[in-house]
Amino acid sequence: MTFRSIFVLCGAMTMAIGARQAPSVPGGTLLVLSKGDTTLSAVDPSTLKVVGKVPSGPDPHEVIASTDGRMAYIANYNGGGNIITPVDLVEMKALTPIDLGPLRAPHGLTFAGDKLWFTAEVSKAIATYDPSAKKVDWILGTGQNRTHMIHVWPDLSRIVTSNVNSATMTIIEKTTGGGRGRGGAGQTDWDETVVPVGRGAEGFDVSPDGKQIWAANAQDGTISIIDVASKKVTDTLAANVNGANRLKFTPDGKHVFVSSLGASEVAILDVATKRDVKRLKTGRGAAGIQMQPDGTRAYVSCTPDDYVAVVDLKTLEVTGRIEAGRQPDGLAWVARR
Repeated sequence: MTFRSIFVLCGAMTMAIGARQAPSVPGGTLLVLSKGDTTLSAVDPSTLKVVGKVPSGPDPHEVIASTDGRMAYIANYNGGGNIITPVDLVEMKALTPIDLGPLRAPHGLTFAGDKLWFTAEVSKAIATYDPSAKKVDWILGTGQNRTHMIHVWPDLSRIVTSNVNSATMTIIEKTTGGGRGRGGAGQTDWDETVVPVGRGAEGFDVSPDGKQIWAANAQDGTISIIDVASKKVTDTLAANVNGANRLKFTPDGKHVFVSSLGASEVAILDVATKRDVKRLKTGRGAAGIQMQPDGTRAYVSCTPDDYVAVVDLKTLEVTGRIEAGRQPDGLAWVARR
């Protein structure tokens, strides 16, 4: 039996939001955070129905699933708080929050190299949490204000962050320092390059081929395109995306979606021509964007209107809605292996 075949029912579980049967989350499942209800919902993409729900902890902003699809992690921004809530996706159960100590205002999340990578806005830092050791095991300061979102290359050789109030992107590259370890080998070090972009740089994404970074500048309404190899801005698009919240490439790298909480449309741009393809009406504003890995759909959190829009990536039309709580925001995809 494959993970895609059926939802496996686990034992009954009593939650703060009510007792119910908690289905195990299979591969190919959408996770939706609700800020208004402070919950995390698991959604079956074939039916667009919620199949499991757990408390998210206070003020949830972003969520990511582990590589094996058995765990999820929720950034509890909480006005400068210092916890991340782990969720067992097999039992659909929120676990004891992770205490981040002095690392305040966790926000951006990703999972790579069997570790959780996250930003800490107030602390102007990024860090990793090792689930096997159950501790934060690495911290690196950025020296930039409101280090917000994070992307890590699969081979862990490079990291990119957006720094909202500094109007910069930071490209962090692994290198071998001059120091010598016990075994005589050079010690791992990191070089940071700060790249000035537009005001309010927040949502960004790396192209599927890893060659470009597109960053949406909320206050300028522009998009900065950075060449990864040279670490320089090669173009600035007058994209009219004021208030931009998130930016995502489609899996084929042909289009970019840009959401804005201050606009009634999601901007869709052609990557090759760098021009608008469409302005997709999605209500009074939008936030989180999640691409389905097979390239068939995009999911967009229409936060002010309390639903997640389902977008067909071939027609670029809204084809459905998901009701997963009030003020949906962060989205993630579960791929059980």
